[in-house]
Amino acid sequence: MNFETIYNTYWQKVFRLCMGYVNDTDSAKDLTQETFIKIWQQLPKFRNESSIGTWIFRIASNTCLRQIQKENKMPKSELPIEINADTSEVNIENDLQFLYQCISELQELDRIIISLELEDINQKEIAKIVGISEGNVRVKIHRIKEKLTLKFKNNGH
Repeated sequence: MNFETIYNTYWQKVFRLCMGYVNDTDSAKDLTQETFIKIWQQLPKFRNESSIGTWIFRIASNTCLRQIQKENKMPKSELPIEINADTSEVNIENDLQFLYQCISELQELDRIIISLELEDINQKEIAKIVGISEGNVRVKIHRIKEKLTLKFKNNGH
């Protein structure tokens, strides 16, 4: 797969993963760009030992974690409001905003697991990306969904 195809296929997914970490549009765009610079640099070294998607998400996750460690702070808890939609879409957007806010408040490992799950990455791949067992991924996803559901119920969503 050439870089342009990788970029076009994975940009949105990597961006959403980064949003799960930093919950800030501009920071997520910067981290996405940084991720793709690393992918560009490392692509000749990719040996197909895992799927290209697993490799890309691992680079994205490591990039986000390093940035969070550099800043040594928790992610912002408010999303910027950038809604230009009719009222029926506004409710969906508000729910998505609240979801990203809730995700940003999770612990780092939980943030990446649920962000990958939301990207429809299978649990076996998630286990490879984060370095835990597939069974542990299943348990964590279940617990994360319970936490998020509780937050939605408590906030009247």
